[in-house]
Amino acid sequence: MGNEINNRRETGVEFSFRLLATSANARRGLISTCRGDIRTPAFMPVGTAATVKAMYMDQVRDLGADIILGNTYHLMLRPGAERVAKLGGLHEFARWKYPILTDSGGFQVMSLSALRKLDEKGVTFKSHIDGSSHYLSPERSIEIQGLLGSDIQMQLDECIALPAEYREIERAMELSLRWAERCKSAFGKQKTRAMFGIVQGGDQPELRIRSAQKLADMDLKGYAVGGLAVGEPQEVMLSMLDETCPAMPHEKPRYLMGVGTPDDILESVARGIDMFDCVMPTRAGRHGLAYTRHGKVNLKNARHSEDYRPLDETSSCPATRDYSRAYLHHLVKCNEALGGMLLTWNNLAYYQLQMAEIRQAISNNGFEEFRLLTKEQWERGDIQAL
Repeated sequence: MGNEINNRRETGVEFSFRLLATSANARRGLISTCRGDIRTPAFMPVGTAATVKAMYMDQVRDLGADIILGNTYHLMLRPGAERVAKLGGLHEFARWKYPILTDSGGFQVMSLSALRKLDEKGVTFKSHIDGSSHYLSPERSIEIQGLLGSDIQMQLDECIALPAEYREIERAMELSLRWAERCKSAFGKQKTRAMFGIVQGGDQPELRIRSAQKLADMDLKGYAVGGLAVGEPQEVMLSMLDETCPAMPHEKPRYLMGVGTPDDILESVARGIDMFDCVMPTRAGRHGLAYTRHGKVNLKNARHSEDYRPLDETSSCPATRDYSRAYLHHLVKCNEALGGMLLTWNNLAYYQLQMAEIRQAISNNGFEEFRLLTKEQWERGDIQAL
């Protein structure tokens, strides 16, 4: 694989996307990059600060991940984009030689930083870490992502919290469109990398459609849906996807940012989404929650204290198959680091298994049947197993 990636980089393999199969609105595709292919629908483990928490990168790859996500906001604060570039770029720094997507930092500026001041040019904010002052513009966001060396870079946008007034949602959406133009100009023409635009518009269908159509006119290499999964009910998120996806280019990859639960992913694939990221599987693992084919298992519960069974004896993941629930319960209750490591390993394994099964179901033109059977299994659950 290392030689293949080197050959791709030397020959300058262009970024491209091909649709391979569809099943109703669900899509299976292949994104080609100079660092390897990305099978879609794809789940991207979140490597916020150049690490997928509690995991070795080799483990992440072995579970089936083709791409991970890094975060512009966190990496610009620590250790600094210029320092990462000096050390060989994010791929070398994190020892992940496959594709990386970096988000623009916009969401974290709006959600984490204090005393921010936003205007047409960009946003000035204070770090949530030490209170130091920083400035992020569309051009600087793209510059940082270029220094990191990511393969897919996101435009800077303004992501507002919901609920909000229509006029405020429209203002932020229009600003994000203007910033997208500036990001496109700053990114320039790069054949081996891609810049994605971000559809905004809150919970207003008309604004979502307008945003998607104007971004499509920019002819970018991919498009994301942002500003969802920020606290609104799932039915609102899905209704926005029902409106937005038909307005997005059919021949370009579609990325739903920050989503989500296994059920969110199933329902979003059914509406035509190709890419996902979320901290949920790693965060849940560190807090004692396991995702399995039977549903969720809370290892904090005392009923697991003498249960000798593994989470799932049929799994190929050692964390899922080889450790008893009693032992996992013990680790969680004692706040041992190994507990979070094993449950994170289990959760990411389950997420990647789900994505592989989704891709297979789409190839067999049986996604809707797979979706219904999977949801029925979760809802019914295996009471003895849980």
